[in-house]
Amino acid sequence: MRFLHAADIHLDSPLRGLDRYEGAPAGQIRGATRKALGNMVSLAIDEDIDFVILAGDLFDGDWPDFNTGLFFVQQMARLGQRDIPVYAVRGNHDAESKITRKLPWPKNVHFFSPRKPESITLDDFDVVIHGQSFATPKAIEDLALGYPRAVAGKINIGVLHTSLDGREGHATYAPTSTNVLKSKGYDYWALGHVHKREVVSTTPLIVFPGNTQGRHIKETGSKGCELITLEDGNLRTEHRSLDALRWHAIEVDVKGATDLDEVLGRLRKALEDTVLAAEGRLNAVRVSIMGRADVHKVIATQLNTFREQVRAIAIEVGEDSVWIEKVKVMTAEPIDLAAFKERNDPLGELVHQLEILATGDQQALGSLAIELQALRQKLPTEVTESPGGLLLDDAESLKRICASLGPQLLSRAFDQGSHS
Repeated sequence: MRFLHAADIHLDSPLRGLDRYEGAPAGQIRGATRKALGNMVSLAIDEDIDFVILAGDLFDGDWPDFNTGLFFVQQMARLGQRDIPVYAVRGNHDAESKITRKLPWPKNVHFFSPRKPESITLDDFDVVIHGQSFATPKAIEDLALGYPRAVAGKINIGVLHTSLDGREGHATYAPTSTNVLKSKGYDYWALGHVHKREVVSTTPLIVFPGNTQGRHIKETGSKGCELITLEDGNLRTEHRSLDALRWHAIEVDVKGATDLDEVLGRLRKALEDTVLAAEGRLNAVRVSIMGRADVHKVIATQLNTFREQVRAIAIEVGEDSVWIEKVKVMTAEPIDLAAFKERNDPLGELVHQLEILATGDQQALGSLAIELQALRQKLPTEVTESPGGLLLDDAESLKRICASLGPQLLSRAFDQGSHS
């Protein structure tokens, strides 16, 4: 037995603010959610999937006309032609839609009731699927509490649109906990609402598949669904990419770069790696140029030209498959330690003390070890006593820690000091 678990399709999401970006491939981006849904249907057909589970937010609120719903119906009908049933719950965005409720769905599509948890038995696979849709856009109660206990002798699957115990960037809907989910005795929980893939638990499997298509720069990386397989009485899951457009945040460090050509060379390599990993998809890329180097002065004096050079390299590398969403420049001049060491202020004292520690001065390292005793007592033993752990009472270990963290500490301190 094999099935697909997808969620948060947000079909025809408006992608607000896209018009602000000059040169953005708006048509391709706006059509990406449809393409991703079509990719999911094709995957189900190609892999001869037994059934599909959709865990909510199939749509994006109340769409202005029927075209969005008709496209969804068309794709579900493709599955119906292959006798692949679809079991879905409505999420918070689906509950907003008035048109959704007026469309007749293909016979192979079943939406779970919003009134109470509903259980459907698939006799051919010894499977029972339990689910409940949102009745209103803001479901604040723990719906999972009302789900029935697992049916003995069957593979039990729970379908739930939920924020679980809270996830950053996502509103609190149908909140619950992993303990509540585990208490039901199900073999698999097919969750929706959170747009980042997460395997919450492996025993039992509790999974957010993430959304099928990233919609902005905060939704980077591969987006898709879960392909779940029953093998030797156990379920295993694997992520399958569906996205037509992939969002990326690339950081290019200028440290050690001697000139602008070297910086652009590093950028080119990062973009080439990105395009290769994206396997032919359109890529929306935010580039962040960061770090301390003498080349900062060159970049800062010709900032607009530099940004256009970045876009030109993207065109060359991507052959119309890369769109630069934004170029952020966060470079700075190198730190002049000699000059700062002469300063009679906290920054000068920090440089002085780090220099002493870096030389391995035993007295200074010993004093530091004594001062860190209070911190050592607060840390768990696996941090301070395990192999490779933090040996805060060992001079050589402290020397290595200072050598590693010193440059980062100095950089942050000087950045703060320059704005004070």
